[in-house]
Amino acid sequence: MSDRRELSRAELVRHRRAQRTLNEFEQTARRAPKPIVPVTSRTPTLAVTSKFRPAAKPRRFNVALGLPGILLHRPNISIPRLHANWRIISGIIALLLGAAIYLALTLPYFFVPAATVLSNNRLSTEEINAVLGLTGQSIFIVQPQDAETRLLMNYPELLSAEVKVYLPNHVYVTVSERQPVILWQIGEGYTWIDQAGVAFRPRGFVDALVPVIALDEPPAGAGLDPLGPPPYMQKELVDAILALSPLVPAGSTMTFDSADGLGWADPRGWKVSFGTSAIDMPLRMLVYQSLVDSLNARGRLPEIINVVHADAPFYRLADNAIEDATEEIVSSGQ
Repeated sequence: MSDRRELSRAELVRHRRAQRTLNEFEQTARRAPKPIVPVTSRTPTLAVTSKFRPAAKPRRFNVALGLPGILLHRPNISIPRLHANWRIISGIIALLLGAAIYLALTLPYFFVPAATVLSNNRLSTEEINAVLGLTGQSIFIVQPQDAETRLLMNYPELLSAEVKVYLPNHVYVTVSERQPVILWQIGEGYTWIDQAGVAFRPRGFVDALVPVIALDEPPAGAGLDPLGPPPYMQKELVDAILALSPLVPAGSTMTFDSADGLGWADPRGWKVSFGTSAIDMPLRMLVYQSLVDSLNARGRLPEIINVVHADAPFYRLADNAIEDATEEIVSSGQ
């Protein structure tokens, strides 16, 4: 009897199953992956962007209420999307701007009642407002520069004018008036003249003005301000008048003529002429005073004393004898 025992059917199945499992492990071990060698790319990496996927159509749900034959459907509510239309938006903006402009020009709230005038002494507020013409106008159409030019062109007595506008309806005008120094009379008319030689209309009364009676028109001055009035006379003549004014004797009035310039009729019986230049006016005044003292010391009464030229003064006596006064001035110690 053989020692080998035949295997049962169950043992054979288990043996084949164990043999198959062992074969699978061996095949898996042989197919195991080897380590991957790192590879360096020489081409730039391209950015990968995901494509936009439209949202899936919303699913539809039915809700059962537990009642036979009754189903509740989800309400289908669609909200309209507003698309910007630039033509419509531009039209709306244009309408709003038009309405704003119309209201700004028509609402009484923005109308100017009257300008507030500051620093005026002789020129009245009513006269300034009459020239400005801003009463009852909208504050948005007031042009300050034009208003300033209008004032300076109409009133030469104004040295400067400044117009400022404030909302809702306020206009402030600050003026600076010229100060007169000379009362110039020619013929039957008279005018005021300031330090720059500008003539303007007298208003009221001003003390300490130097009166001058003119027989001719004075030499006109050169205007530097395009908006201001041209000077009526040269500034040099104004300086000469102001320099001579302290020397005018009481009871006499300074005169002007184109031939001899400035002078006056002295109450003691003679007429004196000083010319129109203010450069050496103090010297001419000293020459005149020395000449008068010399004539009075000798008891001589002149009719005319002319010191238009300080280096060549002369006088004329009552007998029409014209004498050079240079020697007398030198002999008197001047």
